[in-house]
Amino acid sequence: MAKSLREIRFGCDVLIIGGGTAGCQAALTLGEHPSVSVIVAEKANIKRSGCLAAGVNALNAYIVPGRTPEDYAEYARNDAAGIARDDLLLSAARGFNRAAERLESLGLVILKNRDGSYAARGNRNIRINGENIKPILAGAVSKLENVRVLNRVNIVDCVADGENVFGAVGLGVDEEILYVFEARAVICATGGASGLYRPNSPGFSRHRMWYPPFNTGAGYAMGIRAGAEMTTLEMRFIALRCRDTIAPTGTIAQGVGARQVNSLGEYYEERYGLSTWERLRGAVEESRQGRGPCYLRTRGITPDQEDQLYRAYLNMAPAQTLKWLESGSGPHESDVEIEGTEPYIVGGHTASGYWTDTGRRATLRGLYAAGDVSGGCPQKYVTGAMAEGEIAALSALRQVEGDLTPRASRDVLGSFVENLRFNVESWLGRDRAIFTADDIEEAMQTAMDRGAGGISSGYRYNNAQLAQAGERIEALESLAGDLRAADMREAVRICELKERLLLCRSVIAHLGARKETRWGPFADHADYPKRDDENYLKFVNSRMINGKIEIIYRDIARGREVCEHSNRP
Repeated sequence: MAKSLREIRFGCDVLIIGGGTAGCQAALTLGEHPSVSVIVAEKANIKRSGCLAAGVNALNAYIVPGRTPEDYAEYARNDAAGIARDDLLLSAARGFNRAAERLESLGLVILKNRDGSYAARGNRNIRINGENIKPILAGAVSKLENVRVLNRVNIVDCVADGENVFGAVGLGVDEEILYVFEARAVICATGGASGLYRPNSPGFSRHRMWYPPFNTGAGYAMGIRAGAEMTTLEMRFIALRCRDTIAPTGTIAQGVGARQVNSLGEYYEERYGLSTWERLRGAVEESRQGRGPCYLRTRGITPDQEDQLYRAYLNMAPAQTLKWLESGSGPHESDVEIEGTEPYIVGGHTASGYWTDTGRRATLRGLYAAGDVSGGCPQKYVTGAMAEGEIAALSALRQVEGDLTPRASRDVLGSFVENLRFNVESWLGRDRAIFTADDIEEAMQTAMDRGAGGISSGYRYNNAQLAQAGERIEALESLAGDLRAADMREAVRICELKERLLLCRSVIAHLGARKETRWGPFADHADYPKRDDENYLKFVNSRMINGKIEIIYRDIARGREVCEHSNRP
């Protein structure tokens, strides 16, 4: 029997989509203005949602004594081989330390030296006890009188007319409810995208990965469908991680000074460089040339250093500590094997995301972006996400106080509501389907792995492979509408699948548009293996027009120049 969704409507000044780090900071900023009504819509539960759900053991973006925000911007730009926005990097970096101090005031334990200064780990980060960082942020948000948190609400689309955003529509994860939000400003603070590519551990373990599997690229997909301009989706992030556990390697490299070695015991880092992508390229090339597997040289570290590693990983990746303990061979006895993950689209590490101005306004009026979905500002991590959440919130506040938001017409709002209702009720009312969401997801990951630079191809791709992958993704998109959902969780799963498929199509378009190889494995174009600064020291942007991904090239701005766009309130 066909099911009918119950409809619930909300109105607010500011809608925040996603209750992760950036979303919480945006809410905390707006909480200081009690006359502004705010709703945070979170797919999971804000207490343990987002990339910080399991905790973290360092704040990886901090201006340590003797350094400046300009130093950080230069580091991030160089690490991205020039494809970064100085104006965005500087505005984020100026907020790093303020974000850290706010976290400490809320109860986060930041480790300190004997003189009371923060304990640094390297040149740009500080050590913390961060297993409860997300509950701390969520707890502070829950105390705000003008902020309402709606957990288990999955936003599907921004309500937009091609130029303006008026709110959003979504689904209850557990209940048969269609949510309609009318808002004067919308802040997209969702996570990046995992699950596009076939991972190291396919089959039953295909969602055991470095980046949270529930981050499906929803925020990117909302913007793409609405017609927002996106940037640098071709700058994929491929993490260099501990084999099997997919645990971070930076804790070992920076914590005990471990260097990379190949199977012959040779230190090879100097042959490739020390940027994020160069470290990955070294491991990939050494294995490709028959000198793998590769390791982090930890043999011979002190008992105190080993104990520090055990404790650090219990804070954020306990599987690594458990692996050491279960094997009976700790890092002081055996080197740690490393490998690359599948590619992800993560604006907190690379420059992928919405094209914004310095106020984090997207190219659609009334829409703002912060955190992993905000493009042009790589290497921002936790404190950078908080800084952008604050910036976006203050920009949205100015819009609301200036009454600069056009109202949605009944026709525009109604079309989004009815389209979502039709799709979901069709899935719920269907008795059978030829394929399942799992079937299409596996086919999607295989197509991306083989044709768009996944693990099996050593992260390389060429024009012919991209074209083939694109055709397969479009075919899978047409099949996704004919799926069946037994309940709302399965309906949400279909929405997530459609988000991933659309993002795959955009990533393929971007990979093909950058006809060079700039970041090694992050974007290794076999037809164009050399870096080409003359033609491609620029941003590859895109916008979807009439269902097609149209590529736009934007020049790099440096120093005090800004890349403000004209479509702003």
